[in-house]
Amino acid sequence: MTDRYLSVDQVAELLGTSVRFPRRLVEERRIRYVKVGRHVRIPASALEEFIESHTVEPVRLRRAGLRRAA
Repeated sequence: MTDRYLSVDQVAELLGTSVRFPRRLVEERRIRYVKVGRHVRIPASALEEFIESHTVEPVRLRRAGLRRAA
């Protein structure tokens, strides 16, 4: 049990969003969370997984039309 549990406010600050965004993620069950009484806590590992699964890698495009004839 070494995972750090973050409040919705902390998650919003880390993501640079409003508090509404992590609350919506919880409501739509798009991120793992833990209920502690009436409080919602999001494990740091769940936040990392969410970010990792939504990260878009850049695509390298070939410049096929710019080749010179020998």
